[in-house]
Amino acid sequence: MLAKWGIPAAALAACALVGLASGAGAEEQPTLPSVPAPPSAVPTLKWPSGNPPPSGDLGDLKPTKPSEPTSAGNRPPIGRPLLPESINIALKVERDGSLSVTEQVFVQARKTMTRHAPLRIQAGDDRDRVFSIRDVRVDGNGSTEVTGDQFVMTLGEGATTVTYTVDGAVTDVAGHQEVRWQVASGWDTKVRLLRASFIAPDQPESVVCLAGAFGSDSPCRSALTDSSQVLRVVQEGLPAGERVDLTVTLPAGTVGANARFDDIGTASAFALTTTSGVGLGALVLLLIGGFVLLWLARGRDARALAGDVGSVELLMTGDGGRVAFASPDGVLPGQVGTVVDERVDVADVTATVVDLAVRNYLSVRETGPTPGTEWVLVRRNPPDAALTDYERAVYQQVLGDAAEVPLTALRVDLTVIREALYTDVVKRQWFVRRPDHDRSLWSLVGVLLAVVGVAATVVLALTVGHALLGLALVVGGLGLALGARLMPARTKRGSVLVQQVRGLLNYLRTTDAATIPAADREMVLSRSLPYAVVLGEVDGWVRGFTDLDSGADGTPGIYWYESGDSSEFPARFAAFLLALDSALAR
Repeated sequence: MLAKWGIPAAALAACALVGLASGAGAEEQPTLPSVPAPPSAVPTLKWPSGNPPPSGDLGDLKPTKPSEPTSAGNRPPIGRPLLPESINIALKVERDGSLSVTEQVFVQARKTMTRHAPLRIQAGDDRDRVFSIRDVRVDGNGSTEVTGDQFVMTLGEGATTVTYTVDGAVTDVAGHQEVRWQVASGWDTKVRLLRASFIAPDQPESVVCLAGAFGSDSPCRSALTDSSQVLRVVQEGLPAGERVDLTVTLPAGTVGANARFDDIGTASAFALTTTSGVGLGALVLLLIGGFVLLWLARGRDARALAGDVGSVELLMTGDGGRVAFASPDGVLPGQVGTVVDERVDVADVTATVVDLAVRNYLSVRETGPTPGTEWVLVRRNPPDAALTDYERAVYQQVLGDAAEVPLTALRVDLTVIREALYTDVVKRQWFVRRPDHDRSLWSLVGVLLAVVGVAATVVLALTVGHALLGLALVVGGLGLALGARLMPARTKRGSVLVQQVRGLLNYLRTTDAATIPAADREMVLSRSLPYAVVLGEVDGWVRGFTDLDSGADGTPGIYWYESGDSSEFPARFAAFLLALDSALAR
């Protein structure tokens, strides 16, 4: 049989063995993922033979100018992704300078991949380079949008092809042209394998391909031209959020330059951005919250000051039918002035000096050749337990150890008196804290905040922008400093006292001296006079006692004011107050 069929049979057997061997070899090949074929207009990527160069070796780029179009439509070749989370990209520079981009992305099953590609990147200390995207088309499971300064691609499982055009990729630089685009950036997952191809109307002069975090200068895994003079880039294992930044230098005039740059100097630094807008919004909410709290704290005072208050009864009838003046809740003139306007001033000390004279601790004596032009404060009784600490301070500052002190020689340290009086109003629970400390603290905080805001504005304007955040701090600090005078809030007891003082003020304005028994008028006038001093009602109150008979109580003259003619007391007392205010202010 072999003799009969020998040569044909041997040939047939050899063919069968070759077929079986081919089948066995095919079974040993790995099965590739099933993905949709790329669009018919996109040619298949043909990789150069041989192993890639070592990591970081970009090789010598000495391509020759392509003599024929690389593929149909002169579009760079692109292959089919073979691995999940892999990307194939084709870049082509058009004659008008636009950059045509095709990205084919393979997303693992039941997962998504999202890219936030920046359209604004820093191009120096004082400007940004701005790109724009147009003519976007998605073929597959995905969607895109341009949001602010980002191009967002959201892709679902499977293979998806996205094509778009980039404007602003080409710029003229020192006799050359540079084409720059971040072929990968802002992916939310690790890119296992990225392959990109690049073609242009003329051969590249040099290539810079960087991979890694923004600002790093690590080279790509590979950036070489193949036998068909197509620049190909390979990058493996690109972590989420990192980028592959490709810059290709072309001969001058190769294509139209269309790069756009925005200054980020002082003017643009004050532009309203998302960051500065959020900061301004937070400041507005903080200021509104602060003023609401302050309004609530001040609401009690506002109600006390807004309500109608009639005249309060401040005259008391004692044993023997004598009429006397009694202040509301026993409050003293200096305390009245401090609680009402929340500060210790000269008027409070003046009223306290008059009150000490009325209470017979000292007296006022007219001296000099002309009555009512010079006065002396004369010691009558030493301070005792009936005086408060701040009244003792006033007494000591005015008289010290002297028997008498002329107003012209009076020297008073108001700081000591202020300390004692502020402590007194807090001790009596009219304030939670010293009002002067509250004002000083918040004023200081406001000024410091404004200074920090000025410094922050300068730094932000010269660096990253968002300088409106610094201005917000300046405005907030100035507002806090100016509003510091509103910070001290009275307690409930302090607000009640303010309402009682309003009743006292109404009493001084409406009381008719004729309704007071003649024998008691001098005492009522004297005891209420310090309150008229601190509330600014001296002229009206004294004028009502013009017909005062100082001897009606059995003793001639006003007992605490030593004058040759008590009939002229109103005018002379007014002059004394002016002289005392001036002496205390010194």
